[in-house]
Amino acid sequence: MGDSQHSENARAQLLGALSHGWAGPFPELANASAARRAAVLILFGVLDSIPAPTADAAVARDLDVLLQRRAPTLSSHPGQVSFPGGRRESGDADPAATALREAEEETGLDPTGVEVLATLPELPLPASNHRVTPVLAWWTKPSKVAAVDHAETVEVFRVPVAQLLDPANRYTSVVSRENVGFRSPAFDINGTIVWGFTAIVLDRIFDAAGWTVPWDATIERPI
Repeated sequence: MGDSQHSENARAQLLGALSHGWAGPFPELANASAARRAAVLILFGVLDSIPAPTADAAVARDLDVLLQRRAPTLSSHPGQVSFPGGRRESGDADPAATALREAEEETGLDPTGVEVLATLPELPLPASNHRVTPVLAWWTKPSKVAAVDHAETVEVFRVPVAQLLDPANRYTSVVSRENVGFRSPAFDINGTIVWGFTAIVLDRIFDAAGWTVPWDATIERPI
């Protein structure tokens, strides 16, 4: 079976994962009554070219997910790798509309080539006091993407999921804030670190889809 057929199977596995309680426990919001609503686009698709083989891959080599790096000058989550997305606006019909609008504004993707698979349960993001709705989607017709406004996004990239799943690229990140330690799954993609909210959501989705390859969570590195 070819990689592209395996990737179509991955789409079916993502849909099947929706029946699982994949979200897991997240830290509580410190000021829930003042929390703002936002949405992010978790966009899986098939790469135009197939990367080199990855050890112990549980998915097709051409399956990828869209990520971006936020500008280091932003007041919220500066310099972090994230999903495209942002705060909900009054004209947005629903969280999917927010996620697609923000992704188009940030990466230039064509939303007509995106199939929304599901709107997942709202998750708390304490660091910026948001309630974030992940919108799971499939790229039916990939379009060119790049950072549109460098004041907000400095880099947009498509990461092979097999590379994220490789145990050699996984560890537990540790960050201390006001003498409180925070641990989360993390991914090291050729020196680009994915951690925090984005890494937790990816980790939960991978587990629910049955893609996770066993990795050593006792390996810890500071952020």
